[in-house]
Amino acid sequence: MISNNLFTSKAWIPPVAAFFLGVTSISAQNSRPEKDSLHEKEIDEVVVVAYGKAKRNSYTGSVATISSDKINNRPVTNITKALEGQVPGLQAVSSSGQPGDTASIRIRGIGSVSASSSPLFVVDGMPFDGNINSISPNDIESISVLKDATASSLYGSRGANGVIIVTTKSGKKGDARVNFNISQGFSSRAVKDYEQVNTDQYFQLYWEALRNGYKSSQISSQQAAQMATDNLINSLGINPYGSNYAKPVGTDGKLLPGATALWNDNWKDILQRVASRNQIDLDFSGGSEKSNYFFSLGYLDDKGIAIGSGFKKYSTRLKINSEVKKWLNVGANLAYTNSLQEAPPSSDSRTDNIINAARVIPSFYPYYERNADGSYKLDAIGNYIYDFGKYRPTNALQNENAAATLPLDKNENREDNFSGKGFAEFTFLPELKFKTSFSVDLVNYNGHYYTNPLLGQGTEIGGSVTKTNSRTLSYTTSNILTYDKKFGQHHINLLGGQEFYHYEYQTISGNRSQFSLPYYYEPDAAALLGGFSGNSDKLGLLSFLGKAEYDYQNKYFVSGSVRADGSSRFSPENRWGTFWSVGGSWKASNEDFIKELNFFNQLTLRASYGGQGNDKLSNYYAYQSLYAFYNNLGEGGTVASKLPTPDLKWETNLNLNVGLEFAILKNRIRGNVEYFQRQSKDLLFNMPLAPSLGFTGFQANIGELKNTGFEFSLFTTPVKTKDFEWNVDLNVSTLKNEITKLPKGSIVSGTKLLQVGGSIYDFFIPEWAGVDPTNGKPLWKTITTDANGNTLEGTTSEYAKATKTLQGSSLPKVMGGLTTSLTYKNFDFSTLITFSIGGKILDNDYTMIMHNGSSAGRSWSSEMLNRWTPENPYTDVPALSTTTNNWTSTSSRFLYSGTYARVKNVSLGYTLPTDYFEKIGLKKFRVYVQAENLLTFYKHKGMDPEQTLDGTTYYRYPAMRTITFGLQATL
Repeated sequence: MISNNLFTSKAWIPPVAAFFLGVTSISAQNSRPEKDSLHEKEIDEVVVVAYGKAKRNSYTGSVATISSDKINNRPVTNITKALEGQVPGLQAVSSSGQPGDTASIRIRGIGSVSASSSPLFVVDGMPFDGNINSISPNDIESISVLKDATASSLYGSRGANGVIIVTTKSGKKGDARVNFNISQGFSSRAVKDYEQVNTDQYFQLYWEALRNGYKSSQISSQQAAQMATDNLINSLGINPYGSNYAKPVGTDGKLLPGATALWNDNWKDILQRVASRNQIDLDFSGGSEKSNYFFSLGYLDDKGIAIGSGFKKYSTRLKINSEVKKWLNVGANLAYTNSLQEAPPSSDSRTDNIINAARVIPSFYPYYERNADGSYKLDAIGNYIYDFGKYRPTNALQNENAAATLPLDKNENREDNFSGKGFAEFTFLPELKFKTSFSVDLVNYNGHYYTNPLLGQGTEIGGSVTKTNSRTLSYTTSNILTYDKKFGQHHINLLGGQEFYHYEYQTISGNRSQFSLPYYYEPDAAALLGGFSGNSDKLGLLSFLGKAEYDYQNKYFVSGSVRADGSSRFSPENRWGTFWSVGGSWKASNEDFIKELNFFNQLTLRASYGGQGNDKLSNYYAYQSLYAFYNNLGEGGTVASKLPTPDLKWETNLNLNVGLEFAILKNRIRGNVEYFQRQSKDLLFNMPLAPSLGFTGFQANIGELKNTGFEFSLFTTPVKTKDFEWNVDLNVSTLKNEITKLPKGSIVSGTKLLQVGGSIYDFFIPEWAGVDPTNGKPLWKTITTDANGNTLEGTTSEYAKATKTLQGSSLPKVMGGLTTSLTYKNFDFSTLITFSIGGKILDNDYTMIMHNGSSAGRSWSSEMLNRWTPENPYTDVPALSTTTNNWTSTSSRFLYSGTYARVKNVSLGYTLPTDYFEKIGLKKFRVYVQAENLLTFYKHKGMDPEQTLDGTTYYRYPAMRTITFGLQATL
């Protein structure tokens, strides 16, 4: 049937050709509207916006919506990781693959330098302060992303970086429904780790490093070669070739004939695994004329690929809405989540970093003790004995074996998240309503970190334990009055209200050591008190807000809003900030002259402008002088730790948005094009001070920052027949971040340079100039000025003399996503491809295995096979030597392109015909298979290209490829 209709009727439309060539004849045909065209409601859908709802094609603000079918079935632990590639202008970067970690989200660029640039999450109409992990993807009905001032200004300073509105499911009128979803899967690395040399290659390379290190004016090459042969085993601490080859590498630098490694223990095989993932979701819902309910239960057990890592969660939600009187609606929404994250160190340079350990220990160091003939050593009862490598060089993680210690240690983060919301809505007149709401978020966190006294480094101190507890409580009260009235061809909507937000945080932490007995994990079992600390803080925000909307003939729309925020972060003189927005739209497709074209099903122009504030500094009392308390021989004392800044005031974001939305060919092609400009003024910034002054810096309002870009969305239905439908959606956004004002010429911050005309993430590091072909030394570029003021460029092999220069930005220039979905009868298939073009990444992880030979025993990248030798003078890898040459120091040599594309999600499902289950009341039964992070296309092999926004790697937990199988049933 498909082959007969595909090319002979308008069931198939090439979307790009139809758009550019204007195939009006197709749009004029309407022989089968129910099958071949999309309903008007699909382009005039109701979307959730600030403090209410609006029709998409008449709304003056910029809003993007993600429906439940794009979220519910994704095998992601956190909903932030389901947003990437779904919304133009939204950058969601998963900086860690550790189960339970969240993605970093930025909407339309970076809005601040020192203050937060994270968006506000709003859940069911109220700001949300809980852990976003606590929201089960299965409970979500839709997600709206508010991007411009008109859309988010009603949230004032809280929405300065954009707003993400999460709407949870509600019961629907009709019979009660029971939905059940169970899935089981497995996870592995999404990106293969860096390729390394094998044992034979390593021993020959290190022999060469030893020989080059020995050579001098007093030692000939022949003598140095003999010394390298004699000392090779002692330097590495082990001989995997056995006693028959006491000196396995000859004076020619080659392995002796017959020498074969007796073992090859890849540490990734014991420290990493194929992990399981299990998820169960169950919900009950229903409703009548006057009330509805939704109740859900969820369970998730997501193991990590690193041993000892994982995330387990139990969640529940109860949502009830009821019309108790014709003039009174009430509702309650209660959610509770208990989670346990097992998170061994995996994101820094610590020696016990489980990810780094699997990378830096070569395979000739065994993880179980070996005899000289390669056989395993056994204990008294015949068990293998873990090898802690006391003989290993320090750079090969001497005295470490995470496979032995992690099962005895604890690295646990427990959280209890409670979120409660309630409202009462009074209807005085059909057009006049008053809604009072209250929400509370309570997060209780407990961290438990235990190092056992039996094995590993904990034996030196008899084991240790650290316990941390924090409690975060926030609540928001909201009172909103709305008036909505139509007068003939006129329509107005007015809103006014007041809101109050309170936040408080408390934390306490202590540690002990010296356990007298093993397998006791609590501090009471340890004898020696180490440290004890605790603090608390509070924040308050009082707000008044108002909005007015007007439209005429459902063609011309204008809106305006204002909000005043008073923040306790600022002094009383600068506490209040007033923020506003204006917007307008023209639904041109309702004009007669546009209708006569018989081409556009929708054509809407919109524009908005407004200002919002930002007060999100890490210090809740940013304007005050603060003191630290110290113990001096038992006597307490105070020391000034922060300078007062009474003149500190609001950071301001000014947002411009201009957009065009269209639909043609019976809504088979829909699109949206927007231009935005986001200017940040009076930036909140931590100004550095000379350490000799006693302070590291102070907080001030300095400089200006601007983000500009275009966003493009296209939704197409190339094929739509009775049994088959094909949809293709594309979104693309561009971004340019620019500093437009600073108090002084430039500011160096780590590897970045802040200066007018640049971005906040511009790399400022030495430029790599290659390898000197005459001697194999590394070279960096130098820029100097002679006595006459002339600029001279040169090179140096001394890193300290290299000149730092700008080397590009970490921010991508273009990013987006491509979604394809197909349905054929009862089969469904979809795929999401995300991509990022431009930007650079400084790969500090890679440098760990790129040493020149000065880090004895540490793994080597296979790139070292291309090192400089007299026979290979033209290369990008310096000569080997046991004397350090600093060539792995930060430079453009290890700056790589951040361009990549990733098959983010693939889903294939089959829904069994309902005829099979009607007798038992089953409404739906679907089986499916899904893959997350299935394929990644990028250039620099070994590095996961999805990195932090500042573009610097830091021994991160790699992203996981997850394959799941599941079934869904509805009763």
